[in-house]
Amino acid sequence: MSEAVYPGTFDPPHLGHLDIVERSLKIFDRVIIAIAERPRRHLLFPIEERIEMFGKMVEHLGDRVRVKSFNSLLVDFMRREGIRIIVRGVRLFTDFEYELQIALTNYKLAEVETVFMMPSQEHIHISSTIVRDIASYCGNLSGLVHPFVEEKLRERFGCGS
Repeated sequence: MSEAVYPGTFDPPHLGHLDIVERSLKIFDRVIIAIAERPRRHLLFPIEERIEMFGKMVEHLGDRVRVKSFNSLLVDFMRREGIRIIVRGVRLFTDFEYELQIALTNYKLAEVETVFMMPSQEHIHISSTIVRDIASYCGNLSGLVHPFVEEKLRERFGCGS
């Protein structure tokens, strides 16, 4: 059975992330969404809520997708899971430059391979930063996030329905 890990902070998860998961399932039998507990930046949502949001987004995919958290080097998480392939979404050349550096380091540390995927055209412009910015002004999030994530963002920023 082929498995891959799709890591990130997913703060918040959006439809571009879901697109990468769904498309990864065309290549791999199972995907673990690995959500980083304590990255080096301030987060809008705690780990429990990010797990809950992404879990709701992938319910329709059944047991082919699992959502887990990790609080270690990604390669250590992957060793514990027995998986050797990372999936990363890249939108722009600047994303690729950064992701390539990380991929080379992960390979050096643990001979872990990285597969780069571009989001579908209708999702390539979405980022968690853009979603947070729109949500902070109670803007329209339709087509950017799952309805459950939109609800969580509206609660967080005190926006009415």
